[in-house]
Amino acid sequence: MATRPASPRLPAALRPRLFTPASPATRTAAKAMPQFGSRRPQASASRRLADLAGRSVALSGDIPAIFDAPLAAHHKLIGRWAAKREKPEPTYTRVQARQHIERLFHTAVLEVLDPIELADFRAAVLLSEENGPPAIVILCQSLGQVDLGWIETSEAPIPWRAASYQTLEKTLRLVLPVFGYDELFEEFSMYYWDGETEDEAAREALIQYHGADAEALDELSMPSTMNAKRPGWMLADNAAPATELPPGLRKALHNLCHAHGALRTLKQEQSAWHFEWEQIQEYVPEMEECSRLPAMTLVPFDQFARELDDVGRHGMEMGFMDIAGICPLPDASRIDHWFASLHLGAQFLLAAQALIQLDPAKM
Repeated sequence: MATRPASPRLPAALRPRLFTPASPATRTAAKAMPQFGSRRPQASASRRLADLAGRSVALSGDIPAIFDAPLAAHHKLIGRWAAKREKPEPTYTRVQARQHIERLFHTAVLEVLDPIELADFRAAVLLSEENGPPAIVILCQSLGQVDLGWIETSEAPIPWRAASYQTLEKTLRLVLPVFGYDELFEEFSMYYWDGETEDEAAREALIQYHGADAEALDELSMPSTMNAKRPGWMLADNAAPATELPPGLRKALHNLCHAHGALRTLKQEQSAWHFEWEQIQEYVPEMEECSRLPAMTLVPFDQFARELDDVGRHGMEMGFMDIAGICPLPDASRIDHWFASLHLGAQFLLAAQALIQLDPAKM
């Protein structure tokens, strides 16, 4: 009898594995990743996507740079925004205009995103599948566990680490495609225990739905054993109140919560960091084949390698939900609002980054 119920999966030696940002391969892989769509089925020659900002820039298949083709809707839209930034306005050929529009937008976006080390982002412009306006999408190019720094690896008091972890878990998902322990537990429970969360009911599910041997159940993972694997700093009950934290940590948490509050005041239709699933279906319908699981996680890989591999299997094969935000732009006036919200999101991520990079000895 196997140590767990049989399930459709690749042999362990052949399965792709999630990796943590602590490994040098993580950020190298993220930055070396080719254009949007690399983890999804390749689009046709007439793609709806034009990359206008990010670690690299490329024109879509229907806007060949070597031909004097008319400017498409996304270039016209961003071009109106770019024209306001130049005085006097020079004259360009269409080829020069496309290149200049992309260069200005690319530079403006990178000025905001470059200081962020927590994850790699890029921005791109999407053309609607349903004749809607162009939209700017923010993509997360990092994959795996968020590097938690001292929270995970230091010998700082557990209450300090737990308070920091809980704050990150409550706030980060506002801008980052990330999942926490509750989502991992729910996914794992649905896969192995038919959604059950108590040991006895999980045992019944293993026997009834997976054909597990009743005499071998002690060898199988149960809800209680999975919960017991959480280190103390992951538990909300261990978090210290703000009044019991050192001044440096208290200030870092305050800055993070303040930036989070500012971001929450944005109107959704003007936010660079918000999206609805229906919008993604309109602009990137091929994402229906991808996993709904976010590309990053706050769950430590060292303790939950098997569980993360299992729930992430579909994403490793077909692509994860790596969109951080998508903002349709009916007119060029919305672009300034988009940049304002992009900046607020970046400030929030920098506050999270500052928290993670704290030195416990200097708090």
